Amino acid sequence: MAQVTIRINGYAYTVGCADGQEPHLEAMAGEVEQRIDGIKASVGQGGEGRLLVLASLMMADELHDLRREFGAMQKQLARAEAGSTNDARLAKRLGKLAQRAEEIATGLEAP
Repeated sequence: MAQVTIRINGYAYTVGCADGQEPHLEAMAGEVEQRIDGIKASVGQGGEGRLLVLASLMMADELHDLRREFGAMQKQLARAEAGSTNDARLAKRLGKLAQRAEEIATGLEAP
């Protein structure tokens, strides 16, 4: 297990992660740092705990919205796939009807 020291709002935190995940963890820490910088720019310093709570709430809100959007997209995909299955069944049925019409027409043409 690797350990990485990240800096958020001027404070150093040493955290563990799977080997090879260090760059990903550093990128996530950078994302948190950007959120905190944005909060500080709009409402001021306000204390370390408050900044972390506000950043966490903002990120949780985005995650909630993304999950809801993902769920809606999954439903759309399921409907599209169901429609595709229905289209295939309809095409097969139309093919059978066309074949039956050909058989009837051939029977009518016969002497």
